[in-house]
Amino acid sequence: MPQIDPREAATVLARGLGRRDFLRAAAAVGASGAVAGALAACSPGSASTPRASTAPPQRGILQPGSGDVSGDHYLGSTPDAVLWGYVPTVHSTPSARMRSGETITIDAVSHEGILEDQGRDPVSFFAEHGVASSDVLEDAIAIAADYDRTTRDFVKDGPHVVTGPVHVDGAEPGDVLKIETLEAIPRVPYGVVSSRHGKGALALTADGTPPAGIILDEVMPPVGTDGRASGDPTSFGNLSTFTAVEGDEGVMTFGGGASAGSVRFPLRPFMGMMGVAFSQDTDPTAPSANSIPPTLGGGNIDIRQLGVGSTFYLPVQADGALFYVGDPHMAMGDGEVALTAMEGSLRGTFRLTVCKPGSGDAPSVAYGYPFAETEDAWIPIGLSDPDGSVDGQGSDLDVAMRRAVVNALDFLEQDRGMDRATAYAYLSAAADFTVTQVVDRTVGVHGLISKSHFG
Repeated sequence: MPQIDPREAATVLARGLGRRDFLRAAAAVGASGAVAGALAACSPGSASTPRASTAPPQRGILQPGSGDVSGDHYLGSTPDAVLWGYVPTVHSTPSARMRSGETITIDAVSHEGILEDQGRDPVSFFAEHGVASSDVLEDAIAIAADYDRTTRDFVKDGPHVVTGPVHVDGAEPGDVLKIETLEAIPRVPYGVVSSRHGKGALALTADGTPPAGIILDEVMPPVGTDGRASGDPTSFGNLSTFTAVEGDEGVMTFGGGASAGSVRFPLRPFMGMMGVAFSQDTDPTAPSANSIPPTLGGGNIDIRQLGVGSTFYLPVQADGALFYVGDPHMAMGDGEVALTAMEGSLRGTFRLTVCKPGSGDAPSVAYGYPFAETEDAWIPIGLSDPDGSVDGQGSDLDVAMRRAVVNALDFLEQDRGMDRATAYAYLSAAADFTVTQVVDRTVGVHGLISKSHFG
């Protein structure tokens, strides 16, 4: 009989079960010390530590826990491990725990297809678009049917399914959590883009008038289809555009008969929501914990550059940091104008590392404000009102722009050694500042500073 390599066996078992479940199984069956030791050798720092995946996107259906699970830990989106419409506060109980430098794979669930205006029945909703019931995610079905951790109010609550939080050992207020995205794999070959009344770049205002700069006929969705007065979300007249995945592209069809056509665009999967606990409120459904506005703790940040290979830095506000994800996107344009991106469930794998003040492991700006980078660029961020809607809501893009520029100046001065006047001139000559999104109550602007410009 051929010899079995314990290290290979441990890797296979850990990926199939997830690290935590493997350890439980190993204890139950009396796994050998060689296998347990081999699993420990797969921890960060060894040659088998997962790196950013270069594999093509998943083509089939990734049901919870199925397929390759590359992280040291695995967290699924079961009804008792998610919040629907809210993000964890500093008082939240962790759904998982891990050490700094380890990796975690999270099966995130898109809210599109399970929301109340879509019938809160993903099997029926997606069947209308030709999706077989076996191709609908089991965790999406379970959340739609069984979620009861908070009382759902479609009008007041955020739409997002938020998975976590994850406690990272050693993280304390004043630290930075470094989040490296190693994988962002589509779990299904379809997504949805939605436009809802009263939301988005061209939304009717609360007093029934068009926003400044457009006329009533230019409001989207059209005013005549607004059924919000009915009180029944399925009669609101919101629009959801089903989008198929073919290869590495999203495909939308339009028109009919001789005028039928289609439009294709590249998939760029990323988590629209990555955050650490920020709200100090003891009420888990307080406005400061609503999932819609991004905050200093990150959250619904919606920066499309934060895909595989990116690093996101967040200032820690709670013991353990309490990391969470949600709002998985398959593709998004800067601005996210219609309200949502191409929403679709993803499997994400992240390395989470605690950075201490003075260590030099995180940009100095990140100890007080979200900051990001890719292989090619540093990304300073500006938010119009980053306090979590505590004192109302400000959605002024000018404010977000100014904050992004100030954070860029602080980074260039403190981390790159530029004098402030030269840094200001450089930003004007060579950096790009882009509208992140205009749909999350708190709006955002982010800069792109090319690393190739610096020796």
